[in-house]
Amino acid sequence: MRIAIVGTGYVGLVAGACFATTGNTIHCVDIDEKKIEDLKQGIIPIYEPGLEDIVEDGIKKERLLFTTDLAEAVRKSDLIFIAVGTPPNEDGSADLQHVLAVAEGIGKSMDGFKVVVDKSTVPVGTAQKVKEAILKHTDHEVAVASNPEFLKEGDAINDFLKPDRVVLGSDDERAKEMLDRLYRPFVRTGSPIIHMDVVSAELTKYAANAFLATKISFMNELSRLCERVGADIENVRFGISTDQRIGKHFLFAGAGYGGSCFPKDVKAIIRTANEYGMDLKIINSTEVVNEEQKSVLVDKIVKHYDGNLQGKVFAIWGLSFKPRTDDMREAPAIVIINSLLEAGASVRAFDPEAMDVSKGIFGDSITFCDSEYEACEGADALALVTEWQDFRTPDFDKLATMLSDKVLFDGRNIWNQKYARTAGLAYYGIGRRVEEN
Repeated sequence: MRIAIVGTGYVGLVAGACFATTGNTIHCVDIDEKKIEDLKQGIIPIYEPGLEDIVEDGIKKERLLFTTDLAEAVRKSDLIFIAVGTPPNEDGSADLQHVLAVAEGIGKSMDGFKVVVDKSTVPVGTAQKVKEAILKHTDHEVAVASNPEFLKEGDAINDFLKPDRVVLGSDDERAKEMLDRLYRPFVRTGSPIIHMDVVSAELTKYAANAFLATKISFMNELSRLCERVGADIENVRFGISTDQRIGKHFLFAGAGYGGSCFPKDVKAIIRTANEYGMDLKIINSTEVVNEEQKSVLVDKIVKHYDGNLQGKVFAIWGLSFKPRTDDMREAPAIVIINSLLEAGASVRAFDPEAMDVSKGIFGDSITFCDSEYEACEGADALALVTEWQDFRTPDFDKLATMLSDKVLFDGRNIWNQKYARTAGLAYYGIGRRVEEN
């Protein structure tokens, strides 16, 4: 099939590269000329495991093409995916200016019937707005569909090639048939292609992320109760995760969620409800709990030092909002580090992939190190913020010799506190009961 994907960010580039693996010809479009030239050379603007290899393969086989010419890509394609950014406005609503600008460009370029697919995460009613924007500039028929993505950063390629499900929202039979044919190669093991109306598909994306975010905030709030009553959140997690109605995923207490999806989508579904005169109390609380949770680790640090962090040096392991990505959007590390700096402390930080992005956020206000142990040189204490695989089994004896105050703050509950205490280190987790050596 001949496909245009407008937007070469996280969603667009992953989708384009993966569609190319099944023999389709993909025209990836972006207005950023330098990004397009870099992509033609196989230079990837984001970190995502496995993406570089399939982009290189698509270029080599001449299935993956990069261009700044939207009009040409539209004319050469039957399916056109809109995958540009929809950043949140100050009131939590999605900014659709880029989506609608692309829609207008598509309308001006059409030379026949086209299927236009909203791949960007957009609020309910966007497909209708896109269709109206297109039809202002063309007399040709157009079908606008919704195809929300459910990719996990750090495992996006596997998620796309082997999806749990594919959600397709369309009210046009031609669009349904084309999209069904496009996705069939990815669901040969039996994962469902779920056809529904456009509005339901638009809401499904927000509903999924809001529910997962709610599970996280539920466990984070419960972790605080555990500390009050003397329970251990890890025991509670095991106790409820075997209930098949609940499941084991997204039940880990920590320093709060971040990234490009959960924070934005929770805000957007709250905003949509407000526009229709509803107050989503549970989802509103999810957002409130998450913002509070980002300060829990700092609260533990402040309490340990009796409120005085002036002159203290903290090593920070992990900056990205989750492992296997360099994404810093809404990352808990931003809140934690800024709080430490405001309290008069200094920070030495390391992350396996997010260093360059972090430098754009923090500048020279913190010290960036080349390894996790270099970050501990001259530090009084260590705080783990992101649970990268590299950090899961540290040398506690080595840390005990490096950290002046011999104290660990485990913001993701990945360390065994018994081993840490045996090495002579004080240990603080999230919702964990203190174990004796």
